[in-house]
Amino acid sequence: MSGPSKDEKSKGGFFAAMTSGLSVFGNAMHRSVGGMLGHEGVEVINPDGGKEDAEEEAHRGRWKQEERDSYWKMMQKYIGSDITSMVTLPVYIFEPMTMLQKMAELMEYSHLLDLADECEDPYLRLVYATSWAISVYYAYQRTWKPFNPILGETYEMVNHGGITFIAEQVSHHPPMSAAHGENEHFTYDVTSKLKTKFLGNSLDVYPVGRTRVTLKRDGVVLDLVPPPTKVNNLILGRTWVDSPGDMIMTNLTTGDKAVLYFQPCGWFGAGRYEVDGYVYNAAEEPKMLMTGKWNESMNYQPCDMEGEPLPGTELKEVWHLADIPENDKFQYTYFAHKINSFDSAPKKFLASDSRLRPDRYALENGDLSKSGAEKSRLEERQRAEKTEREAKEQKFTPRWFELTEEVTPTPWGDLEVYQYNSKYTQHRAAIDSSDSVDVVDVKLIEFNPWQYGNVSAEGGIYPILY
Repeated sequence: MSGPSKDEKSKGGFFAAMTSGLSVFGNAMHRSVGGMLGHEGVEVINPDGGKEDAEEEAHRGRWKQEERDSYWKMMQKYIGSDITSMVTLPVYIFEPMTMLQKMAELMEYSHLLDLADECEDPYLRLVYATSWAISVYYAYQRTWKPFNPILGETYEMVNHGGITFIAEQVSHHPPMSAAHGENEHFTYDVTSKLKTKFLGNSLDVYPVGRTRVTLKRDGVVLDLVPPPTKVNNLILGRTWVDSPGDMIMTNLTTGDKAVLYFQPCGWFGAGRYEVDGYVYNAAEEPKMLMTGKWNESMNYQPCDMEGEPLPGTELKEVWHLADIPENDKFQYTYFAHKINSFDSAPKKFLASDSRLRPDRYALENGDLSKSGAEKSRLEERQRAEKTEREAKEQKFTPRWFELTEEVTPTPWGDLEVYQYNSKYTQHRAAIDSSDSVDVVDVKLIEFNPWQYGNVSAEGGIYPILY
């Protein structure tokens, strides 16, 4: 194969080497700040500043001093571990959204998949599809933690781009979610099982999962492998998120693929947000170059075998970040607010829906005390159901997805794959065709993802509402 290799053309050359050298200096300074504060080996990074404000940055963040010290003592024993479901966290570091809702945020710019489906050019099709995958990273940089879904919890979304979207928490240990979205142009299917590694003041998040998009016109199947994510300054300093590494989208039908490199944030913020790469044909020859920033926009241009722009062509924008609210408390986009509202819910939605979680709703309304109490109650109830299942020698069965025999490899471990069983499509069709016009006050619907109707930590009765 002639032209640039995927490694050579995406790693940033001289400038990347220069910022790497600066980061060595930065790491030494980070360690000295950690030792000075009594947290030896804990890095403090300010992507927007320099060495002169490192100590000041170490004291920034949402933690009070006593909370920070207490949390650090508790978390030291977990360094190097996967803490996805090991640690109970305080609600003041949460956002009023669950992981199921966060999965739906990928649908904001779904019109790009519509364009991919309509596109005749196979390489431009991958430009549209990869830009869609990149578009969600602005939302993913939020530093508030979403709530872990309760087993059996669901999230439904309509009223956006003709899409019907359903997500369900299909496993608790390990935590796994599955989702299906569909409109006239595409189907979207994902099985997600996040894996983490706690490193003291940072957290590595590995997206163990399988994401598939099927474009309906030609039946083309696209497979997405996203880069890992690093959450910096969890305890000391101002928390921020980066996703350095390769994003790979493969056309499983033709063998074409896009390989885009997310530049790591260097010292003084060098390289942060930058994304560069190529769309290759099945022979691994570059056909389109792509460049941009995942928090702003993406652009493309046809290229030659050396990866250089073709004469007579110009760089064109394919995606641009939509307007966002100013000074939003949780850094939400307008679409994130829509996801949290009942405006995006179908009529007669499931009582297991994330919007109905009392801890999420209380946090959204600023009542941290009630949110914490409700979160504890839900977790106790979930443990009680687990005990009941074990006593009855039963297993939890998801309602809208089913476990297949397929185990797919990922860069971070094997994944058991869940597939959509189409029952939700039938469920919604029955409701939508009904003549019933019952109006229900959503505030009166009790959150109910439970498998059993009479199990609780307190021995109470919880009716099944759906």
